[in-house]
Amino acid sequence: MTISFVIPAYNEEARIARCLSSVLRESRRCGRDVEIVVVDNASTDRTAETVSAFPGVRLVREPRKGLLFARQAGFLASRGDLVACIDADTILTRGWINRALDAFRGSPRLVALSGPYVYYDVSSLTRLIVIVWYVSALLLLGYIAQHIFRRCALLQGGNYVVRRSALELIGGYNTSISFYGEETDLACRLASTGVVRFTFRLRLRTSGRRLKKEGVIATGSTYALNGLSMILRGRPATHRYTDIRDG
Repeated sequence: MTISFVIPAYNEEARIARCLSSVLRESRRCGRDVEIVVVDNASTDRTAETVSAFPGVRLVREPRKGLLFARQAGFLASRGDLVACIDADTILTRGWINRALDAFRGSPRLVALSGPYVYYDVSSLTRLIVIVWYVSALLLLGYIAQHIFRRCALLQGGNYVVRRSALELIGGYNTSISFYGEETDLACRLASTGVVRFTFRLRLRTSGRRLKKEGVIATGSTYALNGLSMILRGRPATHRYTDIRDG
């Protein structure tokens, strides 16, 4: 079973090198070769040059600005049996690759595996609020929506692995969505093909730059509103979003 990492990147020259280094380091640590595809999504900085400095990392260019355009381009360019979708400001934790591969080998019906973010640059209070949010979302989407109403599941955008055959079966990513609600849309569609599982063992470290810029309550509320809108109405409630970058 092979795994491909797909990493969308828009003006991420300040973060992408650390992300790629973590993937390569974890690949060497677990003794498994992985494919890494970075999608330069209309960047205007030195993102492409930074990525090109990493031998073996494939650079794909998607001129249409938008997260879902980038995810779809990376998916189509990748070749692995499993597609790991992470973001350019994330850092793999020790054992992440082996945990993902072992989970899919042990469960043929598993079509997607996701885990939480661990924000490494925010306060202890913010981390506590995030944990409460995850537990609430897991109760709502991971239990009520999935097991009672048989609709949807919990998926953390930027920290999940999906089986290629399942992603092909549902027609790939929904590029009509601009940003918010994309993970809920994907989880709902994937849940119709097999098991979508969320586990706290698949942790991924990431920057809290959006939480610090927009506020943890406001950010969580926006994601929750759009997640519920996707489940109940089949479309996001928010179409505008802000790119949060360094500097």
